[in-house]
Amino acid sequence: MAVLLCILLVPLCLILLVWYWCQRRSLKSAAKQLRELELTGSNVRVRLRTPNAPAEELLDAVNILLELRQAERSASLERERSLRRQIANVSHDLRTPLTSILGYLQLLEDETLPLAERQEYLNVVKGRAKALQSLITSFYDLSRLEGGEYPIQQERVDLHSSLSSLLASFYSDFTDGGFDVTVDLQEGLPPVLADPAGVLRVFTNLIRNALDHGQGKMEVSLFLEEGQVVSLFRNGAEGLSEEDLPHVFDRFFTADKMRTGRNTGLGLAIVKALAEQMGCTLQAELEDGRFGVRIAWKPYAPRL
Repeated sequence: MAVLLCILLVPLCLILLVWYWCQRRSLKSAAKQLRELELTGSNVRVRLRTPNAPAEELLDAVNILLELRQAERSASLERERSLRRQIANVSHDLRTPLTSILGYLQLLEDETLPLAERQEYLNVVKGRAKALQSLITSFYDLSRLEGGEYPIQQERVDLHSSLSSLLASFYSDFTDGGFDVTVDLQEGLPPVLADPAGVLRVFTNLIRNALDHGQGKMEVSLFLEEGQVVSLFRNGAEGLSEEDLPHVFDRFFTADKMRTGRNTGLGLAIVKALAEQMGCTLQAELEDGRFGVRIAWKPYAPRL
């Protein structure tokens, strides 16, 4: 009986030893894979060579953590690249007017400069200084908007009145720029819930964006659509492509790839941030070479 028992136990022990050796080798391989992933940053999943349900369940959890870590690492690298691009763009946008100001100030040091030229140069310096002030203000305002620190006071606003008055103030800009402007503001529109100063900032930025980068025809519309008041600004947009469209509201985005100073890429970013904080929905569109920004404003509901 003892001999028979020994005969049965020997193969069983051998099987257990082989199983133990395979499991140990498999776990060592998994540990090696983990060390390699730590060094290379690869997103390859860790696998076991030998089936082991409890260990595989543990590795599944480890793989999920590795994937989350890799995603966070990729997001961190993208944020770092984005920050470097933004710093480069800010530096360029500040340097352009500053270089011009310093150049004209150097010319003004010439004591023999005629009075008429001196006055002309002073006017240029004043204009560049105002542009620089506006740029710095835009940087600051966008930072406050994205940080939730920009004051928004929601109240009853008549968009027809706000927009018609603003368009009238830009009449000379339209004529000087050679724009053929079509204005279609529907009468009797219901009021919206918005910040009055924010409304003017949004409309002003859209008009300036069209003046700086549009050509030929410009369309400004205000109408009722599915119970919401909608504003639509359209203008010719040479150089803007369908690939650019998803990025037009990104801060520092500009279709002017050479960044010639005509666009800082902040105007539409501020439009988006303000509109969203006022509860609006907005979208950009490109049709037949015409760029448009459509904003659906939040209806005003009086308190009972």
